Amino acid sequence: MIEEKKMNIQMVDLKSQYANIKPQIDKVISEVLDSAQFINGEHVKLFQTELAEYLNVKHVITCANGTDALQIAMMGLGLKPGDEVITPSYTYIATTEVIGLLGLKPVFVDCDTNTFNISVEQIKKAITKNTKAIVPVHLFGQSCDMKSILKLAKEYNLFIIEDNAQAIGCDYNGFGDLRKTGTIGNVGCTSFFPSKNLGCFGDGGALMTNDDDLAIKLRMIANHGQSKKYYHDIVGCNSRLDNIQAAVLRIKLKELNSYILNRQKAANYYDKFLGKSEFFSIPFRSTDSNHVFHQYTLKLSDEINREELIKYLSQKNIPAMIYYPVPAHKQKMFSKIPKSLNDMKNTNWLSERVISLPMHTELSTDQQDFTVQNIFNFVNK
Repeated sequence: MIEEKKMNIQMVDLKSQYANIKPQIDKVISEVLDSAQFINGEHVKLFQTELAEYLNVKHVITCANGTDALQIAMMGLGLKPGDEVITPSYTYIATTEVIGLLGLKPVFVDCDTNTFNISVEQIKKAITKNTKAIVPVHLFGQSCDMKSILKLAKEYNLFIIEDNAQAIGCDYNGFGDLRKTGTIGNVGCTSFFPSKNLGCFGDGGALMTNDDDLAIKLRMIANHGQSKKYYHDIVGCNSRLDNIQAAVLRIKLKELNSYILNRQKAANYYDKFLGKSEFFSIPFRSTDSNHVFHQYTLKLSDEINREELIKYLSQKNIPAMIYYPVPAHKQKMFSKIPKSLNDMKNTNWLSERVISLPMHTELSTDQQDFTVQNIFNFVNK
C-alpha cells in the first residue's frame, strides 16, 4: 500500500518539469536579461522557425496568448459582424469568447460523446447561407475528424480555424499521411499557457498557416496593422510573444516529443486499471490520430456521485478537475449575444459526468497507483 504522507500529487507539476531542465532554462533567461532584448528578440525569430519546422508548416506567427491567436485569425480571414461561426460549446470559453468579441454570431453545435470533439453530423445541420467559418477544437489532446470537416468546408466554401491549444504535437493521419493538428485548416491557433503540453513561463500563443498571403496579414494584425514601422495599413492589435518566453519555449520544444510520450505512458497506465471498471469509461483513442493527453478525462457512470468522488480524493490530497462544468452555450456572457444552438444533449450530459485526473510529464506510477487505489476505495466503500 502506498503511504499517503509520501504523496505530493499535482494536477500539473510545473515545478518538477522546470527542475529537470533548470540549467538550460536559467542559462538562456540570463542571456536574454544580459542582452536586454525583451521584445521581438532573436529567440522569437528562431522559435517561429523551429516550431514551423516541427509542425511542417510554412509560417508560424507568435502572439501574446491563445485567445489573441483566435481573434487575430478571425480578423485575418476578414470575418465581419453578423457572420456565423460554427463552434463546439464543449470547450474552454476562449474559443467562443472571441466570436462574441468581434460581433460574429456563434453557432453552437453538439459534440461526440466518445471523442469529446465537435460532431461532424451536427456541423452539417448547422450550416446556413450566413456561415463563414468552422472552429474545430482538438479537445484534451485528440484530433477532430479533420478529413470530414475539411470536406464540408470545401463543399460550402467555409474557412477552418483550428483551436490546437490542447493538442500541439498531435499527429493526424486521416489523409493517408501524417499531418500535425493546427496545420490542416486555413489557420491554426495555439496557446503556450504554462500548463499546456508546450507551455512557457507566462502567457504566449501562436498562429500557423501554409497560406503566404494570410501569413503576411496575420503578422500585420498582431503588430498594430503595420506593413513597416509607423505605416499602419489595417486595423490591428498589439499581441507579441516576449523574448524570454520564446527562449524558454525553444528549450521545451526540444522536449515536446518526450513530454508527449510520458503523457501517453501515464494514460496507458491509468487505462490498465480503470479500463476494467464498469464505473468508468476511459478516454477514447481515434485510429486517425495519436492522443497527446493534455488531459486524462473519464466518463463516470450514473452510479458515481462526481462531487463526492472529488471531495474524497481531495481529502487524500489528490487533485481532480471538471473540464468543463458549464458549457459555453450556458454561460451568462452569451445571454445577450445573438447565437444559435441545436440539441446539446451530449454536451450537457458530458459536462455533468466527466472528471479529469492528474496528468503531466513527471507523473510517477506510485502517484498513479495511489490515485487509482483511492478511486476504487471510494467506489467500493
